[in-house]
Amino acid sequence: MPMQLLLLLYLIGHVFAKEPPDVECRVVYLEYVECSWNKQGTPDINYTFSSWFYNDKETNCTTYVLENGIKTGCKQPYGNDNKRFLSFYTTLVHGNKSTTKGHELKNKVLLYPPVNVTVKNGSDFNLWFYWNQTKSNCAESDVRYRTNKRKWEHTKVSSGRQIFCINLPSSNSEYELQVRSRIGKDCGESIYWSNWSEPVVWGSNNSTADANLINSSMPVWTPVLFVVGIITLILLAVMLLHHERLRIYIIPVVPKPSLISHDIENWLQISKNLKENFKANYTERACPVREYCHVSQSDSESSDDFTCSVTTNQTDCSISSPVNQSEDLPTPCSSAASTVTVSSEK
Repeated sequence: MPMQLLLLLYLIGHVFAKEPPDVECRVVYLEYVECSWNKQGTPDINYTFSSWFYNDKETNCTTYVLENGIKTGCKQPYGNDNKRFLSFYTTLVHGNKSTTKGHELKNKVLLYPPVNVTVKNGSDFNLWFYWNQTKSNCAESDVRYRTNKRKWEHTKVSSGRQIFCINLPSSNSEYELQVRSRIGKDCGESIYWSNWSEPVVWGSNNSTADANLINSSMPVWTPVLFVVGIITLILLAVMLLHHERLRIYIIPVVPKPSLISHDIENWLQISKNLKENFKANYTERACPVREYCHVSQSDSESSDDFTCSVTTNQTDCSISSPVNQSEDLPTPCSSAASTVTVSSEK
């Protein structure tokens, strides 16, 4: 009876005994091999882990990953970059039980996320993005960008290229971009993409841009120059309007006309030679005027005494007689008033 009971308990324990957890491994950053055995959950017991590449010596784990005090993973040094093309073996041991498994790590490589992501507005009016990747010759990239916080758009960039272009961006829009990388087909395509890089922003809201942006962040003194320029333009506009309204035209004072000769000469401001021509070169003299009365013969017979004489009382006689002319020449004259006395003799 006791023997039958022990046999039953052995069979039941064998049936309900838990299978060792499955181990999964990958190459991380081409620096170490990371293996874990908690995919089905945290195990109840601690396992001892060891691993080795093909033709290498088996080594025990030096760095365990713990979860609530239970070992759930291990990090082993990777070594040469080409070792991922070799088979990798792992062993989990608990008590007298051990489980060994082989792994192919060629397509299980996780890279660092791209770094130094920058953006530049080129001379061709296109927006250019640049970044760096550790395994640049074998890494292909996946670029995602969006405009004004809209839906992400994805674009693949072939292996070896670390540049992306957005054609003719709008200065009124905001562009946000992130990059991730993985080992490309030329070097054994990996199933793992790296984490996304830090986002970079270019456009209307450059205040939220990453510090790595090129040509999208302004120096401290640039806003000061903008303010000074605007103030200068305002002052110039005000001065222009002010002078347009108060413009003074200098007009010479027009003198009051005068009948005095020297005033007229000063007003006209004529030359000296022309002024000499205005000087008088003549003299005035009195002009005697005589008028003769012709009496017919019949009248003389009827009057015994008849005398005809003319006496002129000249009140206004202006004679222009040049100095160099003879006084015997006849001169014009004018008589304002005359008194005539006629006497006659037979």
